[in-house]
Amino acid sequence: MIADDKIKEECGVFGMYCLDGTSVAKDIYYGLSALQHRGQESCGIAVSDTSGPLGNLRIHKGMGLVNEVFKEETFSLLPGNLGIGHVRYSTTGAATRSNAQPLVLNYVKGTLALAHNGNLVNTSVLRRELVQTGAIFHTTTDSEVIAHYIARERVQSSSVEEAIIRTAHKMKGAYGLVIASPRKLIAVRDPFGLKPLCLGKRDHTYIIASESCALTAVGATFIRDIRPGEILSISEKGLESNLELSQEKQAHCIFEYIYFARLDSRLDGISVYEARLRAGHALAKAYPAEADLVCGVPDSGLAAAEGFAQESGIPFGMVFFKNSYVGRTFIKPTQKERESGVALKLNVLESAVRGKRVVVVDDSIVRGTTIAKLIRLLKEAGALSVHVRICSPPFLYPCYFGTDVPSNKQLIASSHSVEQIRDMIGADSLGYMKVEDLQSMVGDLPLCRACFDDQYPMEIPKEQEGKNSVIALEV
Repeated sequence: MIADDKIKEECGVFGMYCLDGTSVAKDIYYGLSALQHRGQESCGIAVSDTSGPLGNLRIHKGMGLVNEVFKEETFSLLPGNLGIGHVRYSTTGAATRSNAQPLVLNYVKGTLALAHNGNLVNTSVLRRELVQTGAIFHTTTDSEVIAHYIARERVQSSSVEEAIIRTAHKMKGAYGLVIASPRKLIAVRDPFGLKPLCLGKRDHTYIIASESCALTAVGATFIRDIRPGEILSISEKGLESNLELSQEKQAHCIFEYIYFARLDSRLDGISVYEARLRAGHALAKAYPAEADLVCGVPDSGLAAAEGFAQESGIPFGMVFFKNSYVGRTFIKPTQKERESGVALKLNVLESAVRGKRVVVVDDSIVRGTTIAKLIRLLKEAGALSVHVRICSPPFLYPCYFGTDVPSNKQLIASSHSVEQIRDMIGADSLGYMKVEDLQSMVGDLPLCRACFDDQYPMEIPKEQEGKNSVIALEV
């Protein structure tokens, strides 16, 4: 993964409720660490002691990676057996500490903490309604709009669950929410299942997480995925599920399986690793290559490369060495430094490629800058030819659901043919995953693949059409 030329996910969410009263902040820290791939910009944890007075939610958040924001001494300031956490990559709102999550609101009937993964398509409608009723004066993110809307509905509802249901009926878009009221942990998943969310348990503790890998990180057992449209409430009385929002039509984000999710996760019954293996098989059938070696671009291209090798019979090998200690930095690089960044993060193993025809498998091409540099490095190391295979179709359309697919003018495929792209990046051949082959990755799971085929699972408001609802990553 080379950050400057990759699509990014908005965030990851995590929640815990320990019924025997044990503090959960440190375990939330471990869960967020396992979800770090979903957001590296900011993070936070909010906790509550369910045996204490109402409104005792405490929060700590900041800019940076989980291990930068939280230190050992931080946890003594976060006592509580119920809590939620968040890792963020901003797609709406500025990259500032004030927009870091969880969000904590104090309102007439209590306190609420909320962490959100996703993006609404009708935020402006909800915001106007809140402003008109005097509930807010100004908000910058859809997550804030959701929190304030729930708080407003809570004033006229018999329970926080009722307020959440009333709010969710108004929301349109993608969302995986974890919400902490002083004595309840609540999970909410959008009716289409666009964003992943799952439930686990460890002894007397229930856990909600964006991915199952975070359950493993805290020693929890996976119970099940939160159902699309489900509102699951966890309290000292146990679990209570509401499926009022559920619907027949579903549309799970295909890019979770192509790139976002961690390799050891299972989402909606599908192993991410096996899905990527199947992607490699499909690529090898659609675009075979005369080659001596198959390799993947670390990390998300590796499993697909393995699948390509299995299907083609061409040996799979490690070609790139990834420097694990080079990553996100607060120092903004110059253009020249950015152009040399690939060689800093990935080095080619010269002895592995010298004199060989190489197939390189990667998850996507956005602008084409990264793959072009890798091809150049491979040929400088002595590769006779480089054949590129991509596990996703060409990006042609915006995503409105919390994925930062850049504007069309930044998408190389929006203005160039496959042959033109091949020539621009210096590949000897280029093959993209066919749109019709995406389904082979996940069996009969209903998919959203609108960024490839323009078939959105819901109507996009006119004010959103023609523009990406999320902020494009500038290069």
